[in-house]
This record gives sequence, structure tokens and C-alpha cells, in this order.
Amino acid sequence: MIIIKSPKEIEEMKPASQIVADCYREVTKLIEPGITTLEINDFVARHITKLGGKQFTKGYNGFPAETCISINDVVAHGIPSKRVIMDGDLLKLDIVVEYGGWFGDSCVSYAVGNIRPEVQKLMKVTKECLDLGIARAIPGGRLGDITSAIQKHAEAHGYSVVRDLLAHGIGRSLHEEPTYEHIGVAGKGIRLKEGMVFTIEPMINEGTFRITIDDDQWTARTADGKLSAQYEHTIAITSNGPLILTAQ
Repeated sequence: MIIIKSPKEIEEMKPASQIVADCYREVTKLIEPGITTLEINDFVARHITKLGGKQFTKGYNGFPAETCISINDVVAHGIPSKRVIMDGDLLKLDIVVEYGGWFGDSCVSYAVGNIRPEVQKLMKVTKECLDLGIARAIPGGRLGDITSAIQKHAEAHGYSVVRDLLAHGIGRSLHEEPTYEHIGVAGKGIRLKEGMVFTIEPMINEGTFRITIDDDQWTARTADGKLSAQYEHTIAITSNGPLILTAQ
């Protein structure tokens, strides 16, 4: 069942999402060659606490860290470690915060140091996919309007859209209905209604959409070893259109 939020509840959701946004504003200053993914994770964990939020990721279904940090061919759920990030890496940082009983969730891709033009293009197209999807999150539309816009834009540039990792509703639980892939047909799918709150989080691959899971049971990689980028926002559907709760 999709839980519709009242305008008051959407207001109550904003602080969690804005703590997420503030984490990105601050951690961006640290992301450069030579830092470890664990150092990035620990900074974010401290900043969440400083702002009065609660981290939720560590311990969720056994996940061992406060953030997911995924590099290059790792699509999602990368586990922070002593791995040093290098010049040219493509890093994805996914942050979840709980505040006041509500959740916020977002992901940003970062270019570390000097990156190749083809990596810049992948990041640009992925961000455009997110923006195109958000623009279609309006009352009376269909979920397929969002997903088809993402799929068409990615595939027009020769990329693929990950199928096996899903976007989701969000509110008092991190994962609510609807859950959905970022592929589809315009005019199809559930009807979008004012008060729906969910993530839009396209994962766009250079090559195949297929992924594999490492032995740690978390780390998701592209099956062909090519790069993957991701951007994500928590959005609410309002009478005035989409409201990006995790906007920075």
C-alpha cells in the first residue's frame, strides 16, 4: 500500500532530507585523491550526529557501515574501507538519515581529480536522467512517465539502466511502496498522486545493465566491469509539482 503524506507530514520530512543535503555540502570538500572511503564514511557519520540526525544504514540487514561508497564499476552498496581513492575515480556516495521518525535518502556521484571525458559524459547523462524523471513527478501522471524518460535518455546515449536495484517510497520507513525499476512505458504504471513521497535514483551503466554481487553479499558491480554512475533524490509530489526534499 502506498502511504500518502499530508502537507504537514511532508514538512516534517524535510529536516531528515536537509541533514542529508548538508552532509553532501560538507563532505564534498574532502573528496580528493588520497583519502580513504572509510574516512569519508566516518566524516559523514560524525556530521549526521552533529546535526542531530540518526544514521540508519549501519546494521540495516547487517550492512557494516554508515554510508554506501561505490567506486567505478561498483554500482551500489559499496562498503567503506581503507581503500584509497585515486585520481580519475568515479565515486558514488549514498547517505540515509533518520530524524524525528522520518527518513531522507540521496546519492551523488563525484569525479575524483582529473577524469576522462567519457566519465564526465556518463555523469552528466545520469544527472540529466534524474532531472528528467523528477520533472515528470506530477499529480495525474503515471510512474511510467518517470521511468520511460530515464530509460530513453540513457539508451539514446548508448548507456543502460540497472534493473535489479529499485527505487522506493520513503517516509517513516526507509523502504515503502512503491518499489520500481527505472525503465518503463509512458502512460503506464501507477497513477501519481499528491502526497506521494519516493526516491528517484537511476543507476546508469556504460555497458550492460546486468550486475553481479560480491561474496560480501552487498557490493553490486557491473557484470562487464564497466563504469556506473548514480544520482538520487527524495521527492514529494505536491499540487505545485515535484518538491525535491534532499535538494542541496
